[in-house]
Amino acid sequence: MSIGANEIFRAMTSIIEQLERTQMGNVSKAAEEMFQSLLKGGIVHIFGAGHSRAFGMEMCGRAGGLAPMKLVGLEDIAALAGTTGINLVELERDPYTAHRLMEMHAVQPEDAFVIVSNSGRNGASNELALECQRRGIPVIVVTSLDHSQHTDSRHPSGKKLYEIADVVIDNCCPYGDVLLDIPGLTEKTGSASSVAGAMIAQSLTAEIIARFVQADRTPPVFISANVDGGDEHNRAIVQQYGHRQITY
Repeated sequence: MSIGANEIFRAMTSIIEQLERTQMGNVSKAAEEMFQSLLKGGIVHIFGAGHSRAFGMEMCGRAGGLAPMKLVGLEDIAALAGTTGINLVELERDPYTAHRLMEMHAVQPEDAFVIVSNSGRNGASNELALECQRRGIPVIVVTSLDHSQHTDSRHPSGKKLYEIADVVIDNCCPYGDVLLDIPGLTEKTGSASSVAGAMIAQSLTAEIIARFVQADRTPPVFISANVDGGDEHNRAIVQQYGHRQITY
């Protein structure tokens, strides 16, 4: 069996095609939940641990993205502690981490939350979803159903993340998050969830902006800070959400 760049492109393209074929209805539902929160004056918090943090970076503080999106991560706790002695894996598995993050980011009833976890099994993300549920805050989950349904929960409730969501978007990635066999090895290669997550994140952004336009409202969209006038444009938008600690 051959393995290389062409095989990665084909395998990743297959995942993206499956996403488009099966998940656009859920993307639309998620975008509507987020849009309604923004109409109420809320913001959207986006949490992902490990490589799932890239999903939030795809939606928060970048050109073409919406301003009222706030990146939430385990790194926030580590930065507050001012020490390198914090173990991010332990934070990810500890349900109490969720309550620390909710307090740090002053989550409000009008907000929405996107929680991204390929496995959907860890304590922090699952408790974050449960706490949002307790407060009546919409929860959009991006996860691998294949992976999640083939593993046990690490949360005391025994629930997986997809079981706590208002809307679930399946990233269509396989158990273990790798696509290609390596001849002669049990390990595989070709991590899929970051590529799939970037497509989902951009799809959500486009769907929300479309709803602003359809409602005859101006969407608060950032432009690149590396084009002339970018800083001025972005600062003006951020000022609208200054009380929510939005950055670009």
